[in-house]
Order: sequence, then structure tokens, then C-alpha cells
Amino acid sequence: MNATTQPASADALVAQAHDAYRVWSRTARAERARALHAVADALDANAELLIEIAKAETHLADARLTGEVKRTTFQLRLFAEVLTEGSYLDVRVDHADADWPMGARPDLRRTSQAVGPVIVYAASNFPFAFSVAGGDTASALAAGASVIVKAHAGHPELSRKTAELVRQALHEAGAPDGLFALIETREVGLQVLRDPRVKAGSFTGSIPGGRALFDVAVSRPEPIPFFGELGSVNPTFVTVKASQERPGEIADGFRGSFTMGSGQFCTKPGVLMLPEGSEILEQLRTQDLPDGQPMLNDRIRSGHSEVLDELSGHPAVEVLAQGSDPHGAAPSPTLLLTTTDQLLADQETLFRECFGPTGLLVTYRDEQEMVRVAQAIDGQLTATIVGEDDDAVVTPLLDELREKAGRVLWNQWPTGVSVTYAQQHGGPYPATTAPSTTSVGTAAISRFLRPVAFQGFPLGLLPDELTEQPAETLIRRVDGTLAPLD
Repeated sequence: MNATTQPASADALVAQAHDAYRVWSRTARAERARALHAVADALDANAELLIEIAKAETHLADARLTGEVKRTTFQLRLFAEVLTEGSYLDVRVDHADADWPMGARPDLRRTSQAVGPVIVYAASNFPFAFSVAGGDTASALAAGASVIVKAHAGHPELSRKTAELVRQALHEAGAPDGLFALIETREVGLQVLRDPRVKAGSFTGSIPGGRALFDVAVSRPEPIPFFGELGSVNPTFVTVKASQERPGEIADGFRGSFTMGSGQFCTKPGVLMLPEGSEILEQLRTQDLPDGQPMLNDRIRSGHSEVLDELSGHPAVEVLAQGSDPHGAAPSPTLLLTTTDQLLADQETLFRECFGPTGLLVTYRDEQEMVRVAQAIDGQLTATIVGEDDDAVVTPLLDELREKAGRVLWNQWPTGVSVTYAQQHGGPYPATTAPSTTSVGTAAISRFLRPVAFQGFPLGLLPDELTEQPAETLIRRVDGTLAPLD
């Protein structure tokens, strides 16, 4: 099969994906784990070639791309470990109990299984880690789903080569044909998303694009879950005491974070709240900003320029600091300035994501203004507090921010999302369309699972994990008590 599929074959593609899901989801966890390791090994073995293709298409540097390949293969291997350990299935076995207090209890055994075939919409800003073989693909394959990836137009050759390697590795590992496929056009992507055999979708990108796909997913005759990461401002709140005690550290940290990768991270801190007259303002005003870096593509660059013009042209905003070429091919960073009152007076215009090397500083007269802003903003991937342990404002501020963000940080910067067991990369809308889920970390596997209970069946008809002595060890809750691994 070719690396990509044209519209005429979309129906056959989904049919293959459905057949592959039925086989794959019933394949032993150890075999699925082995296949994920095989994909990771194939990508590592071809890393040099993949990085050269990525450099040509994305303008990203060797170091960034090398680290991203490492993250991508680490994710695959981490989900292989999740499969081996097995607790993600949340297995519960309730034996029949005639003396159960609510009346005789039947034999009930609950596990989790893949939802079915899924479509993954790749992102532009992470050509490996959030693209063809990225976290969504890894977690869906681990869950037992088959995957159809809609390639991002920003790196088509890289998408094709990555897909070729993934498909070959899966085939050589004994996975069923049709388990993984790549498509490229918007029209085919919509065909696949609307197909009744497809049971979930995931997306990383803009609010308009993600919301349009979300609306398609939930408007089908059979609505399906759609896990969209759409956009985030990621505000940072600096207390008076912190700004007095470490202005240089805070200024340097913010400068480095909002310009990292030319500001093309979904966790870029886009708004920094500071007390009026803070030394941080003066340092950010007078010290040189980093040189501009090429953006991923012309579409992203022009989008940044458009939002920058709208923000800088607002009557309540002034340019605090700016490089010599903010609209160039490698845009110079820009820092803008406004006040809390002005921000709240026109929140829709001013509190918005500007995807690129632009940050908005917001000054306050009283620390309670930070709480007011936290109450007013919409859902975020992250929110950060820069403060001291004894700052009185921290408790009420944190109490508001935990309602608005999926990840709340203390004296750290949000750029850099570690792939771990406890990571949460999600948040209330519009940060994501599914705030109870994450797209990074091992909990991401739960997006592509659904529970199913079996009542009264002979043990020989049950999935292995529900039998009395599973061949593959795992943690289970048996009659209400967690059972050991073996």
C-alpha cells in the first residue's frame, strides 16, 4: 500500500482499519508491546534521515529535532511498559455472592477495551512527537485501536517517510494489515471522521480548526469522542514579593520561555502579570531580546503577524520592547504592555493566544487583581504562579487557577511538557474539547478505551485478564480488594 491514500479508497481504508482493530484489540498485551518497541527501534535506526527531511520542511534545528525523535521513541516504549504492567485496564472481578447486602450479587467482571478505529490529526509544531508516530498514535495503538493519521501539510515528506517506517515495523512485528495508515487531504480526513466505523478522533492545532472537526464528530448520527487540543494563553502571575526579591531571575526566565522555539509551543506563557513599577518591567524593557528564529511555515508566520498587529494596534496596548524585524521570515520577539483594568475591559481581544514570539505584560496595582483575572479567564493548558511561600494571595489565586487550568505550576515555566505517569496536558475548553483527559503521559491511553462488563460467563469465554489465573500478570481489584501482580 502507498504511504498515502486518495479519496476514492477512503472507504476501503476504514474497512481495513476496522478489521485490523478487531484482531489487534484481542492480541496479547505482550505482543502489542513488542510491536511498539519495533516501531521505536525503526524510528531510532532512521533518525538521521528523518531529521534531515524535517530540517528541510520545518526550519527547526538539529538539536530540537534530535530531542524530539528521542521523545517520540521514548513515548512508544513507555506505552509498551504500560501494556506490560496492565493496570490501565482497571480490571475488576466481583465473584457471585448470595449474601451481598443489596441482594444476591451475580458474577461480574469488568475490563477495558479499545473503542475501535481512530483518526489522529497531526500537529505542525512538533513534527515527530505530535505527528505521525507521536503521542496520540502511540497511546491509541497501545489501547488496541487501529490508527488513521491525517498528515499535517507543514511537513508532508517527513509524514510519508515516518508512516512508511511505522507501517513496515508493525508488519514485521506481526501486526495485522491496515492497523496504521496515512492520509493527506482535508476531504479524506472528513470522510474518515464521518465514517460510522471510526469511533474517536484526536487533534492538536488551532481553535477554529479543532472546533470545526469537533462539531463534525459530535454531529454524526452516532457522535464520537473528539480529543482536541486547541489553544492556550498560559498566564503567569507574579506576586509583589517575588518581583522584589528576584526580578532578574524572573525576567530571564520569562524571556527565555516565551521566545523558545520562536514562541511556537502550545504552552508558551503568553501573558505575564506584574505589579506596577516592578523592576522586572525595566529589565524586560532595556535588556536585549533574543534574535528571531525562522517559524515553521509561512502560514504560521503570517498568522502571528496578524495577531501581533491587532494587539499592538489596540489603544490600550503599548510596545514595551521589540526587535528590529517583528514581521520578518525570522520574526524578532515583541513585548507588549497593558493594565489589568484594560485587559478586563476588552478581554476577548487582549487575552488571546498569539502563536509566535510575542508576550503581553499586564500590570496590577493590588494583588487581588490577579485573582480577578483568574476568575475571568477561560480554560487553559497551564497557569503559573511565581511567588513566595508566605504570600497571602497565593491560596485564593491557586484556588481559582485549579478551576481553569489542567496543569498549575509554582515558580517554574510551562514550556517543556515532561512525558511521565502523572502528566496532565489538557484543560477546560477552549484549551481542549475533553478536559478530563490528557494528550501527554501514560494516562493518555484512557482516551481510546471504553469499559465493558461480562456477567455470568464461563471463564473460557472471557478475556485473559478476567480469568481466575491470567496468563499475563496485572493488578486487579478482586471482590473490592486490590490483588498483587502475581
